[in-house]
Amino acid sequence: MKSTEINDKLILIVEDEEDILELLEYSLQKEGYETIGFLCINEKVEKILEEEKIDLIIMDRNLPNIDGIDFINSIKQKGYNIPVVYLTAKDRDEDILEGFDAYADDYITKPFNVKETLARIKAIIRRASNDVDILKIRDITYKSSNKKFYIEEKEIDLTHLEHDLLLEFIKNKDILMTREHLLQTVWEDSFDKKLKTVNVAIKRLKSKIDPDHKKEYIKSIRGEGYIFC
Repeated sequence: MKSTEINDKLILIVEDEEDILELLEYSLQKEGYETIGFLCINEKVEKILEEEKIDLIIMDRNLPNIDGIDFINSIKQKGYNIPVVYLTAKDRDEDILEGFDAYADDYITKPFNVKETLARIKAIIRRASNDVDILKIRDITYKSSNKKFYIEEKEIDLTHLEHDLLLEFIKNKDILMTREHLLQTVWEDSFDKKLKTVNVAIKRLKSKIDPDHKKEYIKSIRGEGYIFC
């Protein structure tokens, strides 16, 4: 049975020892987490980051052809703000300090105690769930600290309504939302609650985030509503 407290948090694990990867996935899934595991870093890992909302990364350091720290540094520079736990055999003091300098929320050395590791992971996820600063979907980034959206690091000039509308779409990626739902959640107590209002607002929003009509962030589903993908 899945834990409602954890609420199906998704954890990405990169670990090149298959038995350790399987142990981590089994232990985490038993606690109610969802996991995606990789034995090395490749283009599929980056694709998962683009397509899924990852709540935590568990990263080995001794990976084929790369130190896990280098990969984490690269995705942080791209705007991803996902909590990171290094789980590695690199256990010298300077290794641990290097890990914390490279965005570690925790640094666990091998061999590790499974129960203790699970407790530390749970604490990090709970802490991060209360403080989500950056949302990133495809090339759109939202920073809650200043309530602004960026496409490829360029700020998008949105009205308050367009801001709320785009945020609702991003929080519900790949979920069909009816016009009625959008009126209820985005317009809230507005007197101007007409279905046609939604159509016009979305058309204006699309012209700002996709002026060349090439990216198709928001798709219209005839007779049903809209989906952000």
